[in-house]
Amino acid sequence: MTSQLIIAFIVSFITVLACTPLVIKLAYKINATDKPNNRKVHSKIMPRLGGLAIFAGVLTGSLASGLYKENLTGITLGAVIIILIGILDDIYELSAKIKLLGQLAAAGIVVSTGLTIDFISIPFIGKFDLGMWAIPVTILWIVGITNAINLIDGLDGLAAGISAIGIATIAFMAFGAGKILILPLSVILLASTLGFLFYNFHPAKIFMGDTGALFLGYSIAILSLLGLYKSVTLFSFVVPILILGVPIFDTSYAIIRRVINKQPITAPDKSHLHHRILSLGLSHRNTVLVIYGLGILFSVCAVIFESTTLWGSLLLILGLLIFFQLIAEFIGLVNDHHKPFLKMFRKVTGKQ
Repeated sequence: MTSQLIIAFIVSFITVLACTPLVIKLAYKINATDKPNNRKVHSKIMPRLGGLAIFAGVLTGSLASGLYKENLTGITLGAVIIILIGILDDIYELSAKIKLLGQLAAAGIVVSTGLTIDFISIPFIGKFDLGMWAIPVTILWIVGITNAINLIDGLDGLAAGISAIGIATIAFMAFGAGKILILPLSVILLASTLGFLFYNFHPAKIFMGDTGALFLGYSIAILSLLGLYKSVTLFSFVVPILILGVPIFDTSYAIIRRVINKQPITAPDKSHLHHRILSLGLSHRNTVLVIYGLGILFSVCAVIFESTTLWGSLLLILGLLIFFQLIAEFIGLVNDHHKPFLKMFRKVTGKQ
């Protein structure tokens, strides 16, 4: 099993290394490019569609690992829909409604196979059976995580690196728990993402585009579902949220920001986590590395959360909430005036 996983990792990694230059040429040829504007950091036309190379790596890795023998028809069909939506968006820039419909279709296919979040474990209460809500909650989870990865894809190597950190954490936890399906899936995804990161880290030669961001988000959502599915000892509902802490943190504050600033939820802006850290004067590369650090912190907390006591878990969550609220206020993630914790601290200490 171990040797087969190593071979699958190498095959996926080399496939992406070999395919990405071809995808770059294809992207230019079919005009799947990202043009600069006032919301974007890059200053020249860049090829996107990089997710196609990641998908190729996953396919070859699945063949090398024997994963294709597993009954993953629904998950695979969902992935194909996500890839097709991503390709069309990278070429034609589809409307948000059409992309959402595609994501809902992919999520619907997955839940039709029976892969759903059937219950949630709530501290001091116990297991809460979702019943008829299992399907809508699962669809919301898949669509939400799929888009969360897409929202942080704003700097060279950011979405790929954060995804790789999350996937590596899932692989580590799956290995410790002996999960024979989650482990090869995550190893193949990790290898494919790292292979793409070779071309995508600053200064990037290609962007992953919606093809890559949506596919990675979908894949991570599926991995977390496989962990939740009849296996609460591997993942409580909180653990995958912690693993995906950075995109969930950024997405949550994007929603809060737009509500407080009285803007439409879907309105684009230039106040995401990476934008605000850049505004502090950090370089492009250092901003990405700082956010990688936050991703690693979330992942370490996820591993600790899985093995600590109930009170330890609650203290960990409380500490994270306070810590990241302070970060959000310090960098002005909502706006420059919405800083309740910092204002309270100044009032208590008498500092201005």
